[in-house]
Amino acid sequence: MPLIQVRVIKDVFTKEQKQQIINKLTDAMVSIEGEAMRGVTWCVVEEVESGDWGIGGKALTTADVHVLARGKAA
Repeated sequence: MPLIQVRVIKDVFTKEQKQQIINKLTDAMVSIEGEAMRGVTWCVVEEVESGDWGIGGKALTTADVHVLARGKAA
């Protein structure tokens, strides 16, 4: 049984976006494994507190991600 774990920074994605993440990642696994695996494919979205995630030695915050999403450097 496949387990897909996704970690995101808290308050970046809406509930609807997290549902899309779950749906699309499950679809991706099923496209590889076959439709029979859909019912046993687990997808967990874990939220990390803003500032508890670092990239390149810098803590990344919810605000930083929103700036990146608008196409600007954090």
